[in-house]
Formats: sequence, C-alpha cells, structure tokens
Amino acid sequence: MALSLSYAITKPFLRVQDRSSMNCELQRPKNGVVALIRCESKESSSELPEKHSKLEIGSPIIFIEAPKMIKTAATMPCLRVNSGLVKPGDVGRIVSRKPKDVWAVRLRIGTYLVDGKYFKPLDLAEYS
Repeated sequence: MALSLSYAITKPFLRVQDRSSMNCELQRPKNGVVALIRCESKESSSELPEKHSKLEIGSPIIFIEAPKMIKTAATMPCLRVNSGLVKPGDVGRIVSRKPKDVWAVRLRIGTYLVDGKYFKPLDLAEYS
C-alpha cells in the first residue's frame, strides 16, 4: 500500500520541492486562483523507513544531536536556549507523543518537548 496525500490550497502553487521520492500531480484552473496537488510515494509503505516505529510511551531514547532550543513540557511551556542542558549521548524516556514528530521526553533535568530528529530509540542490547 503506497502512501497517498491530497491537499487543496487557495493560493497559487509554485512547485513541489522534493519530487525524487514522490509522484506528484498539479492541477490549476485557467484563472490560477485554486491549485490542487496530489502526491503519492513511489515506494510502498512497507518499504518506507519507520524511524520511530519502536517508540512508545516509556521507551528509552538517546540524543544523537543537541537541539539549539528546548521547550519545557509544562502547562505554560518555556522556550529557552539549550546552553549545555541537553547534549548528544544524554538518555531520556518518552512521556507522550505530540503532533508533527514532537515527543515529550523525561530527562534528568525535567520534561521537554523534543523533535524526533534529535534522538533515536535506545537499544539496551547494544550497551549490555
């Protein structure tokens, strides 16, 4: 089963950025007011990389890159510069999943909202 996306926008659409892995179709009426785009992955969904398929609440993670900014997961979040609070190699645990590949991660210094590109699942068998 291939990944399929459909989207309608009300502004003229210039171009699709990365067509290397997508089959995209752009349709514009002559007046140019509405642009419709339909994209499908060239690969089947079983072939797509599932980077965070092993992640669930309670999963241990390890940071592979230090984020420049970190946001607390408190009721009133606080965005702050990462001044050495989170470093590559730090270990945490997933607390919850947020939209757009953002995860609430419990660290020794508190709970923070972190983008999934900064960490990977920690395989405890590698470190035994």
